[in-house]
Amino acid sequence: MHKRTLGNHSLEVSALGFGCMGLSHGYGPATNTAEAVSLIRAAFDQGVTFFDTAEVYGPYLNEQVVGQALAPIRHKVVIATKFGFTFGSDNKQQILNSRPEHIRMAVEGSLRRLKTDYIDLLYQHRVDPDVPIEDVAGLVRELIREGKVKHFGLSEAGAQTIRRAHAVQPVTALQSEYSLWWREPEQEILPTLAELGIGFVPFSPLGKGFLTGAIGADATFGNDDFRSIVPRFNQQALQANQALVEQVRKIAAAKQATPAQIALAWLLAQAPWIVPIPGTTKLHRLEENLGGAAITLDAADLGAIDSVLSQIPVQGDRYPEALKARVGR
Repeated sequence: MHKRTLGNHSLEVSALGFGCMGLSHGYGPATNTAEAVSLIRAAFDQGVTFFDTAEVYGPYLNEQVVGQALAPIRHKVVIATKFGFTFGSDNKQQILNSRPEHIRMAVEGSLRRLKTDYIDLLYQHRVDPDVPIEDVAGLVRELIREGKVKHFGLSEAGAQTIRRAHAVQPVTALQSEYSLWWREPEQEILPTLAELGIGFVPFSPLGKGFLTGAIGADATFGNDDFRSIVPRFNQQALQANQALVEQVRKIAAAKQATPAQIALAWLLAQAPWIVPIPGTTKLHRLEENLGGAAITLDAADLGAIDSVLSQIPVQGDRYPEALKARVGR
């Protein structure tokens, strides 16, 4: 797989990364550890060098799995993880916490679970309104000077927060949702990143599975699946949004590709400093996703896609009301 560089900061990674969250968190029961380790190593064997995790995924379990999987090849991969929460007594309640002393504790825990002495890319998972972003960036700057962290990242931050953080410690990458059915970053975020020389790492590049075409209008989700509380996945929205998938399916057929591959190729075509991180629990889906990096969409293809999709308004919010306040700060 070809490589890309995130922003102006010399962090070279595979054009597609692997989002490891779903192996342990968010989409139903955790995958058996041995199977998860095997899948992560299969991704590496097929050219993936960029692996994304976070302490909140589990909590903690996902970092342990990623650490176990990548320990034998640590010097050949880039590991991204995130801080920004403390947890209730049941480990389910997520409480924003980016106080500098907590960041240090979180990083020590991540280093231990990941079986490494440095983190390649450390993100603030969500902006904490109670802690100035300058304090967060300053603490990460100290961790970089100490050699425990190589690069600083933000997740779901707003443009002004990105600028303020970047002025203290250069930001290598922003991670936020971006896909064929969530294009809000194009309005303000992408121009800001281009101006400042910051890379972009889209999560949910396949619309939490919807853009694969595998989720029908009558799909239902268990209580341990995050999509069960996402308005975009309620029955009415699922039915309305099938029109978008049908159009992506037609575009894919014309390119002898799958809808997932077109969705990923479209993201890669937006800018050379964009690196999507699709996740999966299945080997055949992993192989399908990685095939998206081999598809080239030219200006005519991109224009045709934009023309088609502009006629299909997406139904439903991407987050439930209680979580919307945590993004775009």
